[in-house]
Amino acid sequence: MSLLRPLLLDVVPTIQQTAALALGRLANYNDDLAEAVVKGDILPQLVYSLAEQNRFYKKAAAFVLRAVGKHSPQLAQAIVDCGALDTLVICLEDFDPGVKEAAAWALGYIARHNAELSQAVVDAGAVPLLVLCIQEPEIALKRIAASALSDISKHSPELAQTVVDAGAIAHLAQMILNPDAKLKRQVLSALSQIARHSVDLAEMVVEAEIFPVVLTCLKDKDEYVKKNASTLIREIAKHTPELSQLIVNAGGVAAVIDCIGSCKGNIRLPGIMMLGYVAAHSENLAMAVIISKGVPQLSICLSEEPEDHIKAAAAWALGQIGRHTPEHARAVAVTNTLPVLLSLYMSTESSEDLQMKSKKAIKNILQKCTYLPALEPFLYDAPPNILKHVVGQFSKVLPHDSKARRLFVTSGGLKKVQEIKAEPGSILQEYINSINNCYPEEIVRYYSPGYSDTLLQRVDSYQPLIN
Repeated sequence: MSLLRPLLLDVVPTIQQTAALALGRLANYNDDLAEAVVKGDILPQLVYSLAEQNRFYKKAAAFVLRAVGKHSPQLAQAIVDCGALDTLVICLEDFDPGVKEAAAWALGYIARHNAELSQAVVDAGAVPLLVLCIQEPEIALKRIAASALSDISKHSPELAQTVVDAGAIAHLAQMILNPDAKLKRQVLSALSQIARHSVDLAEMVVEAEIFPVVLTCLKDKDEYVKKNASTLIREIAKHTPELSQLIVNAGGVAAVIDCIGSCKGNIRLPGIMMLGYVAAHSENLAMAVIISKGVPQLSICLSEEPEDHIKAAAAWALGQIGRHTPEHARAVAVTNTLPVLLSLYMSTESSEDLQMKSKKAIKNILQKCTYLPALEPFLYDAPPNILKHVVGQFSKVLPHDSKARRLFVTSGGLKKVQEIKAEPGSILQEYINSINNCYPEEIVRYYSPGYSDTLLQRVDSYQPLIN
């Protein structure tokens, strides 16, 4: 590095550029080498040359700044401290699209670390110029500028607002149908980073008429376009029932369910969460997810996804769908989801988060479920903390349903309830008592443990009447 530094001042322009390029590649490699570039006092030289030299050198110098800044907030701060931002922003107005691109890239890499650095980029005046860059004809420049706007927007509502105030949303929204997949990824990412912060920002994104256009991206060949489109829809849906309803009306729920069915792994995750957010808002919205056949699709994710965090999201979403009314709970229960949730909750191999989410989903669904065939297996398998809820549901349904009472005896359910050991005076004991009160006393006695021994004792002590 000490040998490369003087070459930055060489009289031959190609030597200057090649030296800068070499430094950039070194700094790009790892943070120790990037640190060495900072310690070697090379940055002030680069910043000075950025303003003075030709376009080839400017690209190389901006590349070094990007390569240093990408590694950590501390290294990005070093670039800010040496006054690079103002010069990089001037490069955004350069005649050469390559120089603009290199500058936008460096600014995006600095902004992505945290809100303070992002604010520094905003204060340097980068945002309006980045919005101009996304309107340029060059696809590569559009991509990098959209990516930089995404990196600036993600940290806080205030930063996202500065991007919105510069008029970014309308231009981004127009590019959702661009044939270039990499550009679409960045555009969708930028819109989701804006929409995620608040209801107002999400509404502004929706007002740019992104529906139903954005739904075509859910069928895209590119996996990351699918993922980012799902993420955008999720970030809008989570805020309010009204925004979720708007997505339902546009056909968004059915489109997301199809998308989940057509991909695997992390690409599915935002879609799974989006269904959970929509269902959480209200009974009607949860019903919209059920009608669009969301429950079987979520059950498939729960069973076939190897990763615990994706299973956990599916469990959470199913719990949000099933928690509203008996009808909702039944829609989840008939897909045989409850036993899967129970085994994930009981499994020692499940992550803590997956166990928690499975348990909460089981509780949410059970507390509304009156569909007894789905509940009965739980009498045999469930641990005490869940068994309580299952017995509670039977105690609510059986008093009002004579068919169910008969079935409960013939299927062995009543016998099983008599075998449950409950603390006297506990809620569980109350539930068992109210189940027992639905039946004649001798039936309950007949199914109580030890009853056959009592009968045998009576046989032993019985004196037959001999004529």
